[in-house]
Amino acid sequence: MQFMATPSLRRRMACWLYEGLLMFGVVFLSGYLFGTLSQTRNALDNRHALQAFLFVIFGIYFVWFWAKGQTLAMKTWNIRLVDRHDAPVTQKRALARYCLSWLWFLPPLIAISPFNLSGGEISVLLIGWVLIWALLSRFHPDRQFWHDAWAGTRLVNSAPLSR
Repeated sequence: MQFMATPSLRRRMACWLYEGLLMFGVVFLSGYLFGTLSQTRNALDNRHALQAFLFVIFGIYFVWFWAKGQTLAMKTWNIRLVDRHDAPVTQKRALARYCLSWLWFLPPLIAISPFNLSGGEISVLLIGWVLIWALLSRFHPDRQFWHDAWAGTRLVNSAPLSR
């Protein structure tokens, strides 16, 4: 069986950054909805509840689109999510990928939690870990991110939509 080709690390990271930009809109709308429904007057009130709410909203967003094959950013960069056998991803597998994708952020956040670091120091550590995590894909036989390998998913090149 011939597998579809893996997009370059550069394309996958460009897609990742674009996805992050698009998530600002999701965060803004979700935060506004949460603040309105909870009658939150101060940004620090209900902070943990807002974080949990955003975790669920992000999960719904990503699981929904990944189960359909692509998010908007993935369509822009002609990247598709498939399972190990190049078949469409189930919602269960997309949920597993969502949970495992937090490996992009959780290890450094857990490591720095006991320390009182500035925002700049936290940013440097997070960016450093993201770069390490991305480069670790070089050690995967198919050049996939490790959370994809563990979730049983693959990022592959997708043909551009014809006009």
